[in-house]
Amino acid sequence: MKYIAIDLGLKRIGLAYSAHKDIVTPLPAVQRKNRDQASLEVKKVIDAWEVDAVIIGIPLGGSSEDEMRRRIAHFMNLVDFKGEIFYQDEAGSSKEAESMMKGEIKYIRDGRVDSISAMIILQRYLASVK
Repeated sequence: MKYIAIDLGLKRIGLAYSAHKDIVTPLPAVQRKNRDQASLEVKKVIDAWEVDAVIIGIPLGGSSEDEMRRRIAHFMNLVDFKGEIFYQDEAGSSKEAESMMKGEIKYIRDGRVDSISAMIILQRYLASVK
């Protein structure tokens, strides 16, 4: 199976890819200008990598879970992805990604942290289905 993980944000969308359960690669993040542009760019990545399933990070169990599921469903409807969609708890993934980036020359909001967060989300998902 080929997977893409999405860390859906209001400014950037982090992406990560895996075709093997033990290797997950962060991809360049999508800079979000508007929903239509962002969904089109995500669709292009999904199509280019011939993805079978999408894993989306979501804050499970929180007060915002229902609202986030609604927003994610709307976004994925715009992406028009026909494969399987799975949700994975994203709790702490951004903080973990930021700590992995410590030691970089300077923290730049270019999407690297968002894609590393997507990588962590995908690693968690793959570990849970072994």
